[in-house]
Amino acid sequence: MNKNEKFVITINRELGSGGRTVGKKLAEKLGVSFYDKALIKALEEKYNLTAEEIENLKGRNHSWWAEFARGFVLAEKSKIMTYDEISLLDAPDMLTTDEMFDMEKKILTDIAAEESCIIAGRSGFSVFRNHPNHLSILIQAPMEHRIERVMRKQLLNRENAEKVIKKVDKMRENYVNKYAKTSRYDTRNYDLVISMADHTEDEAVDLIMRYIK
Repeated sequence: MNKNEKFVITINRELGSGGRTVGKKLAEKLGVSFYDKALIKALEEKYNLTAEEIENLKGRNHSWWAEFARGFVLAEKSKIMTYDEISLLDAPDMLTTDEMFDMEKKILTDIAAEESCIIAGRSGFSVFRNHPNHLSILIQAPMEHRIERVMRKQLLNRENAEKVIKKVDKMRENYVNKYAKTSRYDTRNYDLVISMADHTEDEAVDLIMRYIK
């Protein structure tokens, strides 16, 4: 990947691995925007758009989608989420229709065409498989590491933390199976796979930066 040209970095991550934080820190270091599913959800809820309607809007105002996207760059959530809220984070993945997936893919490819960025999840590794300047990363961690992190970050007991992780793992895998026709755990989908077992988030970012260089 050449960081001196327009690029896209996609990050697939296991819940509790710290991958989202790594993505945000990496985006800050590279001076680019970080996007995840909240952008898609915001578009969906605010405008209830289809892929065709997005294309029509772009035709009338080329910068419309970019302005909207920049307005929804995610900041870190400050509140502690409940067990039920965490469980619902990936619920839309079960309900995603083919039309919704087409809309999401269009939004992501439009963003990457306009600016260098980091995109978390949403089968980005597959969407940008043929992108000329794309780096695909998987961030994972041992189950015990993930459980402890979810317990600490969300103030859950061990039983609920493990339930949430298993539920989200299943939904994310089903989503990737359906729309990317592969497994999110197949390392052939990635340029770089990082285990957070022995790395802090900052160390993982440094590792990625060294790989880019």
